[in-house]
Amino acid sequence: MVHLTDLPQDFTIELTMYTLNDYCRETFGEKLYKISLNGGFTCPNRDGTLGSRGCIFCSAGGSGDFTEDPHASITAQIEAGKKKVEKKMKSGGHYIAYFQAYTNTYAPIEKLEELFTAAISHPDVRVLSVATRPDCLPEETIALLARLNRIKPVWVELGLQTIHEESARYIRRRYPLAVYEDALRRLKEAGLTVITHVILGLPGETREDMLETIKYLTKGIKDTRTDGIKLQLLHVLRNTDLAEDYLAGHFSVMTLEEYLPLLADCIRRLPPDMVVHRITGDGPKSLLLAPLWTGNKRQVLNAITRYFKEEHVQQGELFPAD
Repeated sequence: MVHLTDLPQDFTIELTMYTLNDYCRETFGEKLYKISLNGGFTCPNRDGTLGSRGCIFCSAGGSGDFTEDPHASITAQIEAGKKKVEKKMKSGGHYIAYFQAYTNTYAPIEKLEELFTAAISHPDVRVLSVATRPDCLPEETIALLARLNRIKPVWVELGLQTIHEESARYIRRRYPLAVYEDALRRLKEAGLTVITHVILGLPGETREDMLETIKYLTKGIKDTRTDGIKLQLLHVLRNTDLAEDYLAGHFSVMTLEEYLPLLADCIRRLPPDMVVHRITGDGPKSLLLAPLWTGNKRQVLNAITRYFKEEHVQQGELFPAD
């Protein structure tokens, strides 16, 4: 399936939160659909440069379990993705070409230019979105992304997950916070849109720890902080090292009743103009070990809607963060 990280078109929580749908309608005049692409990349945390087992939570697909066939051309992947989402459209639509699997700037510049140009040149693609690690952004890569950004908008998604170094060591992130800060600065100076990925519910982190990560991401003025955020509840996927720790009883996962107030506290602390790209996430049901309640996406979104309405949650109401 095509992994849609934006929210369904009829999702009423948009009244209290500045979602990706809101942003796309304001900027492009329509909802954009995301097609997850696989450029055949690897990761320095897998190829032996930094490690060989990846981050502790990462599946064998490198967080690209919903991507298209990596053996197909980028144009063919886009066309296959279009067919999967056409039934969701009342009429023709446009797309975000999302390079999702593994580290999508970890390759020679010639390969990056070939793949990214193929995606951004597709007539139905309005945005190029590239997920990567902050330590895989040499100057020549940022220069390439900046050039493409003059053709169509380019978004760069950075996998931060947490600001806490102890948690970062546990999940085998293998870069310090200063590397994220440097990448964010250089991307923003190049005029690129930055989205930051955060995991809520990491083993050992308290509510206060997680809110400290949110507060960190909201500091500074708009021109120096992340433009968007993905809030991902920790998922335990089968055949990962995280699954081994979970099955050994080393940590527990959050219940829906625990997640709702935490998510609300995060949203309240975000700047009103920060785009919220994700509020839960959903792993492949065939791999999902826990929490199983996240498997019913519609039920989860309805629960969030009700909770936000009952608790009068409003993005930005506690910004600047306390």
